[in-house]
Amino acid sequence: MTRRPLIRYTLRTASLAAFLGLWQLLTSLKVDLWLRFSQFPTVTDVARAFAGRLSGDDYWTDLTDSLTRILSGFALAAVLGVATGVLVARSRLAEDLLGPVLEVIRPIPAIALVPVAILLFPSNEQGIVFITCTAAYFPVLVSTRHAVRALTPVWEEAVRTMGGGRLRILGSVVLPGALPGIFGGLSVGIGVSWICVISAEMISGQYGVGYRTWQDYTVVNYPGVFVGMVTIGVLGWVTSTAVELLGRRLTRWLPRTSYVPGGRARAARPAVAPVRGGRDSEQHAQPEQQGHQDTEEARDEHLV
Repeated sequence: MTRRPLIRYTLRTASLAAFLGLWQLLTSLKVDLWLRFSQFPTVTDVARAFAGRLSGDDYWTDLTDSLTRILSGFALAAVLGVATGVLVARSRLAEDLLGPVLEVIRPIPAIALVPVAILLFPSNEQGIVFITCTAAYFPVLVSTRHAVRALTPVWEEAVRTMGGGRLRILGSVVLPGALPGIFGGLSVGIGVSWICVISAEMISGQYGVGYRTWQDYTVVNYPGVFVGMVTIGVLGWVTSTAVELLGRRLTRWLPRTSYVPGGRARAARPAVAPVRGGRDSEQHAQPEQQGHQDTEEARDEHLV
């Protein structure tokens, strides 16, 4: 490990430790100024509740059920959102027919969809997947639509000049060109799905991290509420990071600057070095390859 990542991980650990220490101090002293920390559980209370949950079977059942529901809804939202976004961006007729309906539904919060899900679907599981899918659908739709509309027409004209049809343009220009924007919407969508997990699992009546968090709140078990909040936060961070890393792997062909936290953004070096004779070419290619590897490491390491 080089010196720079070591410093960054040390700073992250120190900031987390400082946050937990401040939380423990304010809650243990029951500080009541403008904010009422006397009502909060301490860090040690939450840690004990967390240890108790980890030792039981219900926690892992809740975790499995929530992951299954979120990933199912997110997968549906990804497919439907990308398809609808491309359709609306490429077709004026589709925009006129679908645009007004989608824009009216988009601002409705997920909690307001709970009665709709109860009335519409025959089972609770289908209703939960519907709410999580709807929550992730609109960020994917909007990002895809804007990404497709932002594509330069020159690429499409070049494919048409070479005899390419609509399917060829879609597979060679539209989808690859919009891929960065699509993955931006997917990253936001998976986070929104976890935000809405409590409102979605309120209708389950059985298991789930969101359902358990709501139940702890109703019985005034505040350490259990914080256990659910921490669990949702960690799962949301892990899944969102996984989506971002997948997007970076699939868009490695894009020209981009290397991300160097706290410093200047360096321009990406060309993939092919100028040809020189003999040993000079080999000596020049080695720094280029090393620079490319450093760029990839700096680009992905800030997500961890």
